[in-house]
Amino acid sequence: MSQAKIYVAGHRGMVGSAIVRVLASQGQSHIVTRTHAELDLTEQAAVRAFFQAEKPEQVYLAAARVGGIHANNTYPAEFIYQNLMIEASVIHEAWQAGVQKLLFLGSSCIYPRLAAQPMSEDALLTGTLEPTNEPYAIAKIAGIKLCESYNRQYRTDYRSVMPTNLYGPRDNYDLQNSHVIPAMIRKFHLAKLAAEHNWQAIERDEARHGPIPKDLKRQLHDTCTGVLGPSLCLWGSGTPRREFLYVDDMAAASVHVMNLDRDSYLAHTELTLSHINIGAGDDLSIAELAQVVAKLIGYGGRIDFDSGKPDGAPRKLMNCSRLHALGCRATVGLKEGLAKAYADFVGG
Repeated sequence: MSQAKIYVAGHRGMVGSAIVRVLASQGQSHIVTRTHAELDLTEQAAVRAFFQAEKPEQVYLAAARVGGIHANNTYPAEFIYQNLMIEASVIHEAWQAGVQKLLFLGSSCIYPRLAAQPMSEDALLTGTLEPTNEPYAIAKIAGIKLCESYNRQYRTDYRSVMPTNLYGPRDNYDLQNSHVIPAMIRKFHLAKLAAEHNWQAIERDEARHGPIPKDLKRQLHDTCTGVLGPSLCLWGSGTPRREFLYVDDMAAASVHVMNLDRDSYLAHTELTLSHINIGAGDDLSIAELAQVVAKLIGYGGRIDFDSGKPDGAPRKLMNCSRLHALGCRATVGLKEGLAKAYADFVGG
């Protein structure tokens, strides 16, 4: 592999760090990174100075403001503003600096709430978005359209991939902002500790991963003191179906798509439909996922669901036929991936 100068935006996050791991495993040694403290990607002047100084040949745009349903509902302005500013600054300044190859990472949230399943790339902009994450989805759609527009006007080679729900090393376990798998991993781990009457370990977890919500702390306390048997209440009805992809599989697919020659890439896309889905190929209900995670962690108590909390879209499964035609498939199964994620959680 040639030693291109590669900038990975968001290298400390779950997605960006996975891309760095894959690039390093393939022998790439000229990888440029910046922390948020070193470079605020929402500040266009700072981004311009960075690109003019570093002049990378390739860019992976993995930096984003992300979170689960609660975070999206609580901070909609931050989700749309920060993601729009990051995309606009990085994509425009990359073009200004002469970067010809860029990969933008989006989200399955771009598709309509009731899109036909599995969701294919041409479902984009064919229906109403899921209200709980609409601002985030609109920002990600804008990122796709930025790439398409710069390709159309300036003949750049800016590509977009849309990953399904991701999990793995360096995930976010803050229960106010995390996605479903890290939230489940932490909650079941805490419930197991409570069943073992290990309140000291629960306090250490809180110091490491952030505050435990009052209602969950009450459940844990009641379990730990023997007031109630082990029980855990999860958000929503448990009926929505979701697809989950181990983050290193997503990173490998992203690098694969970036490294395709232009003709191979264009043969499976269109000028105005340039994004490619990245998924695992199957899904399961949230209730089924809870059983898998509970068994992995060793939690044997009751699992309840709070149907008063939002579910999000009823189903989100990606059609990955384009990716498969390009010679790339996921290799890490859900149980194997969850075991790796839990090992990272307890030992990371």
